[in-house]
Amino acid sequence: MTIAGTVQGVGYRPFVARMAARLGIRGWVRNDLHGVQIRACVAGPSLEVFTRTLQEEAPPAAHVTAISAQPIATDHDLPPTDDGFAILPSPGADGAATTSATPDLALCDDCRRELLDPENRRHGYPFINCTNCGPRYSILLELPYDRPQTTMHSFTMCPECSREYSDPADRRYHAQPNACPVCGPHLDLLDSDGKSVLGRDSAAKDGAPGLRISDGGAGFTPAISTSDPMPGVKPAPPPERFSALNSSALNVAAEALLAGQIVAVKGIGGFHLMVDATNEAAVLALRRRKHREEKPLAVLFPDLAALRVVAEVPPASAALLQSPGAPIVLLRRRVPPGQPSPSESAASPLAPSIAPGNPWIGALLPYSPLHHLLLARVSHPLVATSANLAEEPLCTDNAESLSRLRGIADLFLIHDRPIARPVDDSVLRPALAGAPIILRRARGYAPFGLPLPAAARGGEPLLCVGGHMKNTVALATDSAVVLSPHIGDLATVASQQAFQRHIEWLISLQRTHPRTIVCDAHPDYDSTRYARASGLPVTTVQHHLAHVFACLLEHPNGGPEQVLGVSWDGTGYGGDGTIWGGEFIHIDRVARTARRVACLRPFRLPGGDAAIRDPRRSALALLYELHSGEREPLRHAAAALGMPPTEAETLLTLLASGAHSPITTSAGRLFDGVASLLGLASRNTFEGQAAMQLEFAAERRAGDIEALPFALATVALAGGSTRLELDWRPALAALLALRATHTADPLAARFHRGLAKAIAAVSSTIGVGSVALTGGCFQNRLLLAGAGERLTAAGFTVLRHRELPPNDGNLAAGQALAARLGVTEVAG
Repeated sequence: MTIAGTVQGVGYRPFVARMAARLGIRGWVRNDLHGVQIRACVAGPSLEVFTRTLQEEAPPAAHVTAISAQPIATDHDLPPTDDGFAILPSPGADGAATTSATPDLALCDDCRRELLDPENRRHGYPFINCTNCGPRYSILLELPYDRPQTTMHSFTMCPECSREYSDPADRRYHAQPNACPVCGPHLDLLDSDGKSVLGRDSAAKDGAPGLRISDGGAGFTPAISTSDPMPGVKPAPPPERFSALNSSALNVAAEALLAGQIVAVKGIGGFHLMVDATNEAAVLALRRRKHREEKPLAVLFPDLAALRVVAEVPPASAALLQSPGAPIVLLRRRVPPGQPSPSESAASPLAPSIAPGNPWIGALLPYSPLHHLLLARVSHPLVATSANLAEEPLCTDNAESLSRLRGIADLFLIHDRPIARPVDDSVLRPALAGAPIILRRARGYAPFGLPLPAAARGGEPLLCVGGHMKNTVALATDSAVVLSPHIGDLATVASQQAFQRHIEWLISLQRTHPRTIVCDAHPDYDSTRYARASGLPVTTVQHHLAHVFACLLEHPNGGPEQVLGVSWDGTGYGGDGTIWGGEFIHIDRVARTARRVACLRPFRLPGGDAAIRDPRRSALALLYELHSGEREPLRHAAAALGMPPTEAETLLTLLASGAHSPITTSAGRLFDGVASLLGLASRNTFEGQAAMQLEFAAERRAGDIEALPFALATVALAGGSTRLELDWRPALAALLALRATHTADPLAARFHRGLAKAIAAVSSTIGVGSVALTGGCFQNRLLLAGAGERLTAAGFTVLRHRELPPNDGNLAAGQALAARLGVTEVAG
């Protein structure tokens, strides 16, 4: 039998052994490159019960996608055990892996109880784990998942840990990261010069499993290292000594946090920068040192009770926070009586600069034992943001953190368990209806495999390198797409190097050598340049088409044969060389064609990418179209936007000439422009800031409200064909007329409602029965829900993302399906 899915590192083999013993089945189980392999001597009726049990009673973190079985002759390939059921070592690893690595798992309730139990031998131990929780992907060097192929291979288990590991009745039976204060990793606390503030030698005197500043985390190759920089374990001093050192490191770190200092904390998949979330001066210092002006900061709360003081926590969100994935979840702040909005609440205990002007808070609960122990000492929330400078990759290695974070962090809480692969926190937000919206798929959720539909199976291995923003990479194997965790924006040399490392890790883990590389059609993306320089054959996939195929990949058998993809985002290279972003693409999977059947009315972006940072430019560009370029009303409008006269004249000249003003159909820039016209935003200090303010304003206006009017026009194309154009000018004219008598909130709500109504109108005109909503604009839950409700009411089947982000984090997955089906370009 072969069990496919997330079945390695989740206690599945011990579970199989226990089930076999219960049913009196003789045989063995082991990991291999395809999942879990079972050989069993079992009669027919028991086989049926056994097979059903393997799926229905699997461990909580397991996800079984397929069970295949075939009979073997009684005189051939018999289990090597004469009686009972054994867990065997993994076989030699040859060929490609069809299973994907298991994501890291949050601390389970059993381990948490032991962590806090003074009578337990792991009391206060920051690295407690079992088969149901702990690091997985972040410590994995190579598949299959066995201790010798993790960064724990240098920590030899003590006799008691070995006994637990070998006892089928124990919760740590074959728990690969199993450790304790006697034999496992330990903490130290360093100052910014790399010296232990505990008076401990970082080179580890007395031969214990001590700390080295260079722990090898960033330098690990994705294969078993025979020259691991971690020292082998020698006879250790009494565990009380290391328990005291761990406790001292946590105590001093907690005191520093309470004193307003910034502490870099090495976690499961990388370092966090932590600071007291109630200390405004400390949070401002973190923003200043990290060069992060206004982008919201995530907050780590001690428990749900503390979180409920500042935020509304519906049951579904509480379940997400406490799940094995333990993501950051966006939660609405509480509104104290008499306060106009959550973002302006003076009653909140959180520092105002954590998420300025934002009614939502990115919250997470402790997911590692180290978090639990640290939060128990500070007793109130901590900012926990990725330890990096803007646009740079996450720090994972001790020496690297000291080099890159010196000048940001005052202290470094480190440990000596190397991180093989960096993985950031996942981020989700509740939708108005249905599954939550994944904004970033990373720790606890990735790597991640999606099965390919039958029509896309059996092709050569593909490496898909995604886009430029929110990058992920993917491998398309014979039958599945394996997606990496979130990598990030490829804006710096360091981030581009991290991107290349992730590719090497993914190829090595899956033991798959791609024959073709698939990339975005944008010629200037760094991911595209990487593809062109790879020496492999290159296939390009149009940006918005990849978004639609990513949505289809999540649905059974690749979705319906005919679908209208509504692919709205900020920017993407169009098939005509212009900037697209407000697209309606009709995909026919039978004919294997894609056609751009509608789009937003185009407009120009004065200064190109500068308009992304300055929403006023988008506003001026929209007004230029509305007023047909007439200068006098445009000058008055520019002044009202706070634009200096000389700048306004320069931009109007660019718009008139078309110089440095690319044509776009971007829905994202339409959102920016409307936000600016309503006085909600004058700049974007981070991606999507103006659009978020427009959504927040619309959310403040609850209840039914009239939609702003959008128009549909038919545009003639070369060759005699036509395309629908969604004209936003009537909506803009109505908004400007109402602006004198209405506040921004109802107008923002009417704009959202108008867009949702317009999406349904275009869909009805095109007449395809299934509509897929994708692209970064559908991170906006008002737009997603509004369009979904109207489409459903009109009789359409609505497809939306549940497993992948709607943003550019899904491009690599979509590229894989598009390339396998041979639908890579958009006609029209």
